[in-house]
Amino acid sequence: MNRITPPHTYSPIEFDYKLPPCTHITLDNGIPLYYVNDCIEPVMHLELVFPAGLWYEPKTGVAQATASLIKSGTANQSSFQINETFEQYGATVKAGAGNDWASLSVSCLTKHLDKLLPLLSSLITEAIFPQHEIDIYIQNAKQRLSVQLKKSDFVANRYIDQYLFGLQHPYGRYTHLEDLDQITRDDLITYCKQHYSSSQCKIFMAGQFNDTDVQLVNQYFGQGKWNETMRNEINHPVVSASEKKYRIQHDEKSVQGSIRMIRSFPEKTHPDFSPMIMLNTLFGGYFGSRLMSNIREDKGYTYGIHTYLYNNMHLGAFILTTEAGKQVCEACVSEIYKEMDLLKYEKVSDEELLLVKNYLLGNLLGDLDGAFQIIQRWKNLILNGFTEDRFYNNIHTYKNITPNDLQLLANKYFVAEDFYELVVT
Repeated sequence: MNRITPPHTYSPIEFDYKLPPCTHITLDNGIPLYYVNDCIEPVMHLELVFPAGLWYEPKTGVAQATASLIKSGTANQSSFQINETFEQYGATVKAGAGNDWASLSVSCLTKHLDKLLPLLSSLITEAIFPQHEIDIYIQNAKQRLSVQLKKSDFVANRYIDQYLFGLQHPYGRYTHLEDLDQITRDDLITYCKQHYSSSQCKIFMAGQFNDTDVQLVNQYFGQGKWNETMRNEINHPVVSASEKKYRIQHDEKSVQGSIRMIRSFPEKTHPDFSPMIMLNTLFGGYFGSRLMSNIREDKGYTYGIHTYLYNNMHLGAFILTTEAGKQVCEACVSEIYKEMDLLKYEKVSDEELLLVKNYLLGNLLGDLDGAFQIIQRWKNLILNGFTEDRFYNNIHTYKNITPNDLQLLANKYFVAEDFYELVVT
């Protein structure tokens, strides 16, 4: 090795990206199991995903309460006993519900899988939601909500989605203190049986394991149907607000305000979605973005400003969030629109575009490093109904998008009149 001559460096654009394969099998009862068996350490992660998010809840707060309390007790074990068992084997168990999906997952040493799977299975099939656990959950949730409602950023996040989607829409609805009091044990039991069922379940697994471990998953989750009850298809109308600009006085003593701007954007299946990821990154999606360079580095109005695309199944959106000094909020809003106009009327330089491409593709390399990251990439594809072709089409878009493409996209979506604008001070 000649240590005088440095090794050749490569740009991320030069890499030939490959999505490592994901094995797909079907359990005896029809549940699809997707797994990546590629880890040097004897650890693993197992996640069960259900269409049981806010989109499906019949009453505000039920989806999140069901996910949070599914570990609160079964017919044979109390919440304390369940937590003691998981801690005994050093396992981490998480449950949660988002806008569309709910999940229950366990991370553990592979050798303990046979001890943990029976308990994990019972959480879904034998959950009883004890009333005293529900009471504690509601009390804690009300206390957390009361504290959060004092913060301008929390209030802004609640209102901005309401303006775009409507208060009755699951993407725009938010929880009031009185909603928590309306949650009953029957609500949770019914919701669990309707939505945490074998016919709607998908399982994702990654780590180091063998065929015996896969058979264990089939033994505890693939035998027979469970939680099978009728449920109807749900559609929610969007009722957007007629006004576009809002100013809310929340705390007279505060020294900063929360700025939110949002507009509708097509779902992931739309051809503009992947190119918009590049424009979003350039505009406000990373630390070197246009907005950060101007509003943080140059003007000093904020510590951070970010834009991103909603990752929803049914409706998309493009949103901007930042907190700025109370006295400069309006100036900050003006600068945001100026940056939009610059992207509409001036083409991005090749040098700046190359920097963004390298950033985006470089991050993608990190997302493909290890079995746990790879299965998350596959999960995102599968839950959205995509194949691996989507991954390679995105890579092609990131590598080949041009300044002209970005300018056309900016003129199409960076229209000031289309944005809902909110400042909470």
